[in-house]
Amino acid sequence: MNTVGLIVEYNPLHNGHAYHFREAKRLAHADTTVAVMSGDFLQRGEPAIVNKWARTEMALHLGIDLVLELPVSYAVQPAEWFAHGAAALLDATGVVSHLCFGSESGELPVLAELAALLASESGALKAAVAEELATGASYPRAYAAAAARAFAAAGGLGGDVDAARLLLEQPNNSLGLHYLIALRRLQSGITPLTLQRQGAGYRDESPRDASIASATAVRRLIAGGGSLAAAAAYLPPFTLEILQREFAAGRGPMDWDRFSQPLFSRLLSATPEELAGHLEMNEGLEYRIHKILPKLEQASATELIELLKTKRYTHTKLQRTLMHTLLGHSRLMGSREVLSAGPHYLRVLGFNERGQRLLKQMKKTAKLPIITRAADLSHPQLDADIRASAVYANAMPERMGVDLFRDYRQPPIRL
Repeated sequence: MNTVGLIVEYNPLHNGHAYHFREAKRLAHADTTVAVMSGDFLQRGEPAIVNKWARTEMALHLGIDLVLELPVSYAVQPAEWFAHGAAALLDATGVVSHLCFGSESGELPVLAELAALLASESGALKAAVAEELATGASYPRAYAAAAARAFAAAGGLGGDVDAARLLLEQPNNSLGLHYLIALRRLQSGITPLTLQRQGAGYRDESPRDASIASATAVRRLIAGGGSLAAAAAYLPPFTLEILQREFAAGRGPMDWDRFSQPLFSRLLSATPEELAGHLEMNEGLEYRIHKILPKLEQASATELIELLKTKRYTHTKLQRTLMHTLLGHSRLMGSREVLSAGPHYLRVLGFNERGQRLLKQMKKTAKLPIITRAADLSHPQLDADIRASAVYANAMPERMGVDLFRDYRQPPIRL
């Protein structure tokens, strides 16, 4: 029996995700599926539009059999550590046979060849990244440029540096590459598969297709129209119903500006030296923040990010850094030594009947403890997840005490 793993955010789950789900099962000849899903905060340093429980419901309605939470210490990270944490969880289940990810290229051999070259992190690659950073490039661009040079020098893509750079600068190719690197470093037996992204690019801000739009475009339609009607054509009916319910209950829609007040409380009460203790707060960003704060007019998170943005401090980099500050994530929490050890548990968010059978099988195969309630384990990673969910709930349009520590009361969702 094959089980295909998917690494997802479902922010929100749209028709493109449904296509990926169907094709992943087909390519893997899979009977069952396991999704590793980010919790309330996401890889690009954004809050999810609705909480992890609502998005778990979406996944189960789609047909995902088992949903596991990616700890926030990996979920809000650059591609390398996001991919490492998610791949490690799939590997730790002991039941996942395949990992299927979307990519712009749709070509696994080239990405696999590149992953084999980069997995060792040679001194030459590190030196090349440092050279690119010295030009003022952001880390993602510096890494892509350095990796492209190394790949071309090794004869990849016929030695065409520009072709290699173009391949690596496309976000899903880059993330997929890091999944492959993670599988190699984990010495995992999971078979990777890739599926070419259809209908919309990852960063597309408006739809280009009649039924498939990027999650970014869907969220912009919801925010711009003031209702879900504008986005309805791009969402499965169950997603639409869940979003309507969550919005009506005052649990969404969530965006960065919902967190402006708690964020500014942290920024205004801390010295630059204290800010520097947070994860990804480097290269003098703490001083730039203190310089910008008096210039704000709206005092919103959106305005702050826009004024802070430079060639080096990209929008995504700033969002992640400010998210780490908001959530109190220290440099130690995100150190290479800590993150390379991988997640320390398998947190179950939801399952169906087939997923229940997978869980029964995992009792024999899993390499990590399986958690169905927050009280099941005491660990710093899980403590960080619980605090993150409480911060998220505290910023909801309708603040309710019952949501603040829902992690302690909410059992896995079953469909």
